[in-house]
Amino acid sequence: MSEDPKIPDDVWEQFVRDTERDIRASAPKEPSARAREVTERLRRQEARGELPEGWRTGPAWQQKKSRRGLWGVLGVAVAVVVAVVAVKPSLVPGDPFGGGTSEAASSPLPVETAAPTTAPGAVDPETPTLDDPFAGSPAKQWADGEAGIVVPKAKAVGGQSAAKVGQVLELTKKLLVESNLDPATLRGERPTAALALLDPKQDEVLDRLKTGLRKPDKDHDPLSMFSRFDPAEVRPAGDVVKLRGRITFKAGEHASVAVHADYTFVYPVVRTDGTTEVTRTIVRRVLEVELPDPAKYQVTPGRLTVLRYDESAGNTSCDVYDGFLHPEFPSSGSTEPTPPGETRDPYDRSEDIGRVKDCGTASRV
Repeated sequence: MSEDPKIPDDVWEQFVRDTERDIRASAPKEPSARAREVTERLRRQEARGELPEGWRTGPAWQQKKSRRGLWGVLGVAVAVVVAVVAVKPSLVPGDPFGGGTSEAASSPLPVETAAPTTAPGAVDPETPTLDDPFAGSPAKQWADGEAGIVVPKAKAVGGQSAAKVGQVLELTKKLLVESNLDPATLRGERPTAALALLDPKQDEVLDRLKTGLRKPDKDHDPLSMFSRFDPAEVRPAGDVVKLRGRITFKAGEHASVAVHADYTFVYPVVRTDGTTEVTRTIVRRVLEVELPDPAKYQVTPGRLTVLRYDESAGNTSCDVYDGFLHPEFPSSGSTEPTPPGETRDPYDRSEDIGRVKDCGTASRV
C-alpha cells in the first residue's frame, strides 16, 4: 500500500505564511469614530424598538453568516488540496495535467467512415509488453480483429439488388479475415480458405499467388495478399490483432458491384526464443474486388474477381522474399544500412499507398 504523498517544506511554509496573512487581515481592528457613532445610533434605535425585524437575527443574516463560515473552512481545505496536487498531479482522477494516461487515450475510436486527412496524432512513448502489446501505439484505440471489419448496409446499386450487394460485401469481409486474421494464415500455413474465395478462372492472379506460396521470390510474393510470419522466428504476442479501415461499394463495370476495402492491420509479436520483448509489424492493404454477372461474363458464380491488391508494410526486413514478414526488434541493433526508401508513418492512412513502393523506414511501430 503506497504512502500518502509528502508535501515539500517550501510548499507547506508558503501555505502557513498565506494563512497567517489572512488571519491578520481578518483580525478585529479598533473601530473608527464614525463606526462608534453609527453603532451607538443603532443601539439607541434598538432600545426604542425601531430596528427592522431580523436585523442580525433573521434568516438572511444567519444564511450569510453560515456561508461565510462554510467558505472559510472550504478555503483551508482547498489550499491543502492544491498543495498536494502540485506535488502529485496523478492523484486527480483523469490526470487533467497530462501526467499519466487518461481513459480517453485508450477508449475505442468510432468506426472510420471516410478517408482520414492526416496521420494519427502522437502517442506517449510506452514500451509494449505481453500484458499490453499495443502500449505506445495509436492502434490501442483501434478495433479488435474481425469485429473491426464493419460491412456497410447493402442497398441496390447499378442494377444489382441489395441481396447481391450484400453477398459481395460478405465475401470481401471473409477474404480480409482469411488473408489477414486467420491464425493458420498468420503462422505461415497455406491460406486455403482465402484462395477458395477467388475465381479460379482468373488465372494470372491465382498463378502468381500460388507460385509465391510454393516458391516465393520478388515477382511472386504472397505477402501482397496474405499476412504471414515465420513460426520458427516469431509468434503472436497475445491473441488480438488491431485494425482500422473501411469498406465502400459502387456499381462495377462488368454488370457487377465493385467493392473497395482499405485496412491497416497491427500485429504484435515476440521471438520464439523465450524472450519477452514485444514489437509490432503494421500492414496496410487496399483491395478491390467485384462479382461479375455470370450470365454476361465467363466467371465462376459466387467467386470474387480481384481488380487490385496492394500492400505496404512497416517494420519488416527489406529485400527478403521468402514469403514471410520479418519484424525487427529494438534490441536487435540492426547493422544493416538504412533502407533506400523514404521514412514513413505506417499508421498514416491519409494517402493512397500506390502500386509501386520502395522499402522504407517506419517512423514508429
